[in-house]
Amino acid sequence: MTHNFLLLNSDKTEILLIGPKTSIQKHQHLNLHLHGCSVTTSSTVKDLRVILDSNLSLKNHINQVTKTAFFHLRNISKPRNMLSISDAEKLVHAFMTSKIDYCNALLGGCPASLINKLQLVQNAAARVLTRSRKYDHVTPILSSLHWFLVRFRIDYKLLLLTYKALNGLAPMYLSSLLTPYNLPRSLRSQNSGLLIVPRIAKSPKGGRAFSHLAPKLWNSL
Repeated sequence: MTHNFLLLNSDKTEILLIGPKTSIQKHQHLNLHLHGCSVTTSSTVKDLRVILDSNLSLKNHINQVTKTAFFHLRNISKPRNMLSISDAEKLVHAFMTSKIDYCNALLGGCPASLINKLQLVQNAAARVLTRSRKYDHVTPILSSLHWFLVRFRIDYKLLLLTYKALNGLAPMYLSSLLTPYNLPRSLRSQNSGLLIVPRIAKSPKGGRAFSHLAPKLWNSL
C-alpha cells in the first residue's frame, strides 16, 4: 500500500469470510493486524453499495433495497394526484427502478423467494403510477407500462454482459470466463454461437456463477 501511496483506514476496513458455515464459525473471531491497524471480521460488508454476506445469499442486500425503494415509493405516492404520469414515471425510475436494477446481474440464480420481494416493489410502483387499486391484477398493468418483470430484468443484464464479453466490450476477467462451443469437424452448430456450460459442484452457489449462468442463458436464446 505504501508503494502505491495508499493508507489503510482502520475505520473503513473489514474482513468478510466466505465459505462453508462450519469454516466461518471456526474463524469468526479472526483478528488481523495490517500496517498497525487491527481489522476484525464482519458478518456483512458493503462494497460499491452492494451488501455481501458470508453465504453470498444477497439476502441482506435485497432486504435493504426493498426497504429503501418502498420508502421512496411512499413519498412519491403522497403528491401523486398533483403529478402527470410522465413526471411520476420519472420519479419512479429515479428512486425505485434504479435501485432494483443496480448491480442486478449479481442476483442471477437467487431463490424466487428473494426475487419476489423486489417484484412486490415493482408491482406497487406500477399501481402508484397508474393509480390502480390494490387488488387489481398487476400483469396487465406492467404490460401497459412496457416493464419487464424483475427476473427478466436480471436475465437481460446477464445477457447484455455476455454479449459485451463476447465482443470485446467487457473487461478481460469476464471475457475469460466464457468459452465458445467448437467441434473438431465442421458442423452447422459451429456457427450457432453456443457457449460451453461448465460443470459445477453440487452447491446452489455454483449455479449462480457467471461462468455457468451466463452460458446457460445465452444458449437458451
